[in-house]
Amino acid sequence: MTDYLTRLNAEQREAVETIDGPLLVLAGAGTGKTRVLTTRFAHILLSRRAFPNQILAVTFTNKAAREMRERVAAILGEPAEGLWLGTFHALCARMLRRHAEHVGLASNFSILDTDDQLRVLKQVMEAERIDQKRWTPASLMATIQRWKDRGLTPARIGTADESDFANGRATALYEAYQARLRVLNAADFGDLMLHMVEILLAHPDILAQYHRAFRYILVDEYQDTNLVQYYWLRLLAQSHKNICCVGDDDQSIYSWRGAEVENILRFEKDFEGARIVRLEANYRSTAHILAAASGLIAHNEGRLGKTLRPGRSDAQQGEKVSVVGVWDSDEEARMVGDRIESLRRSGESLDEMAILVRAGFQTRSFEERLIVLGVPYRVVGGLRFYERQEIRDAIAYLRATVRPADDLAFERIVNVPRRGIGDVAMRAMHDTSRAEGIPLAAAAALLHQRGALKGKVRDGIGELLQGLMRWRDTLPSEGHVVVAGMILDESGYTEMWKQDKSVEAPGRLENLKELVRALADFETLEGFLDHVSLVMENEENAQGPRVSLMTLHGAKGLEFDTVFLPGWEEGVFPNQRSMDEGGAKGLEEERRLAYVGLTRARQRAIVSHADNRRIYGNWQRSIPSRFLEELPDDEVNVTGSASLARDSRIAAATSFSGQFPLVARRTRVIEAWEQPARPARPDAIPVGSRVFHQKFGHGTVTSVDDDKLDVAFDKAGDKRVLDRFVEKAG
Repeated sequence: MTDYLTRLNAEQREAVETIDGPLLVLAGAGTGKTRVLTTRFAHILLSRRAFPNQILAVTFTNKAAREMRERVAAILGEPAEGLWLGTFHALCARMLRRHAEHVGLASNFSILDTDDQLRVLKQVMEAERIDQKRWTPASLMATIQRWKDRGLTPARIGTADESDFANGRATALYEAYQARLRVLNAADFGDLMLHMVEILLAHPDILAQYHRAFRYILVDEYQDTNLVQYYWLRLLAQSHKNICCVGDDDQSIYSWRGAEVENILRFEKDFEGARIVRLEANYRSTAHILAAASGLIAHNEGRLGKTLRPGRSDAQQGEKVSVVGVWDSDEEARMVGDRIESLRRSGESLDEMAILVRAGFQTRSFEERLIVLGVPYRVVGGLRFYERQEIRDAIAYLRATVRPADDLAFERIVNVPRRGIGDVAMRAMHDTSRAEGIPLAAAAALLHQRGALKGKVRDGIGELLQGLMRWRDTLPSEGHVVVAGMILDESGYTEMWKQDKSVEAPGRLENLKELVRALADFETLEGFLDHVSLVMENEENAQGPRVSLMTLHGAKGLEFDTVFLPGWEEGVFPNQRSMDEGGAKGLEEERRLAYVGLTRARQRAIVSHADNRRIYGNWQRSIPSRFLEELPDDEVNVTGSASLARDSRIAAATSFSGQFPLVARRTRVIEAWEQPARPARPDAIPVGSRVFHQKFGHGTVTSVDDDKLDVAFDKAGDKRVLDRFVEKAG
């Protein structure tokens, strides 16, 4: 208990000992943020400035709250009782139980989960006769949640905040939804904070109670707060102003879920006389990684500014950030896989390696490569590519098309998207299937033919069955890649996700397009489906160390010895949609995301980009990301085609006027099954070459058509194969 301050560096100690008045602790990546926050908490208690129940400590996750509680107890030498320590929602729920009657609820109100929310919204929409196929409950829920994140009750929604949902009826539906919740004596998660802000604003006596109750306020991850969280904190701190917010404006990457980086940027304006303490000594990464990350983030204008420096004596050693240029995305996956294998052979643990991608669809090529190499991996914060809902649905459509007797596939897709097929219709299909000894799809066709299905069910089943026959008949002439695109479009499945306004929907659409891209690697649809089955079975029960695959958003707060950062190309990263929707602010958030990625690495960071990337089935020339040229030259080691690309882009930038050296590439919008020719390969296989195929053995190339080879195999005869499935033989 006597030496807890001596463990801190000078910056950390200043943050801990600056007790009274508003304080902003700008804690860079790996600078000991959690240590400062917990030590400050314990220091207030040990210096007798407050009792445990007079400190309000707010975190974003239950895990962070548990960790803070344990660390404070370790410093104190005993558990601290009566703490107001928890997440925003947990603390507001605790407060709301005391004052629920002020918003028309009883103290024993229920907190609805997502499924319950959707159920109530469906009831409200049905009462208002809203077409739920065109305007989905999930979309309305996302709209209402955005309003609640911004602290907007139905009465506060102005013209600038209105939605065009259901032809402008969203506000009225929101009001009806809130009324229904009061009848049910229920609140959703957004209400927990919104109701408490309303109560504190409308009842000065209640606000005064909390001013007296809390002498100090501690806030973790302040850069991730949304507006309603910001209002709540400002209200509680407006009396004594003893508020300490810890965060990093350079790691604000969650605007898509309501976070406002402006909250941290305007802290000094909100709290007059506020002090700012910068934690800049990083105890995680090498000097090269820190300098590269600092050089990159310095291009952002919307930041308070700080420069990370090594906090460890051995941090001056280590590798420069590696920037690797490769020919195409397939080679990129091979490069990453080979380096992982090399590191593993040299004694590095797979648990200390991570592949961080900008978008979830990018994991597929790396998953496939790791499976080929037999390298165990985990997808952190999400499912493996082929386990994702939209991919399972799409594959079920493909199975139902080529395998008419696949009952499991047919049952999965028969009412996705909704075709009005309920339990009664499904029971009739199953009964007929068993009675006649025929597959489920054939039973559906028989019921349709007999007129046993009525209304919407009859029309929906008929349309689906006709589609399955049409796609099956088209397959030989058009090929499996084209037909897969037809299936997803003509079934209405793609449109279903386009109409979904949830934050997950754009990612699901990207995954579907990546699935179509994956089909191009296989000669037949059956071959692809067999491959998927093997992938799904692969290493389900594997134990031991694994490589981590995750998105950059999911990597925040984590660290690894080795980090791979693939796909640094314009349109991929920075992400085109983010820049289209967010403009200059969107680009700055993308740059913060790149900064987060680099600072996850302790010892080595490998950034890569491909000259050609097959985006959703289309080979496209790629422009290296502007972020690459923003990395300081002295801190990076450039290899492969990246070195030429970097030199040419820097030269081009000198003649370009404007804020950024390159305008973001706008990807041409084309259907996923339109496949331009693959760019000429530097290692092209000419006619007359001897090649080896894993299945067909040795043979001689007789003709070349883009990436397709006609080969006279010694034992298997004449075959047409893709060039990526053969190797040159001596």
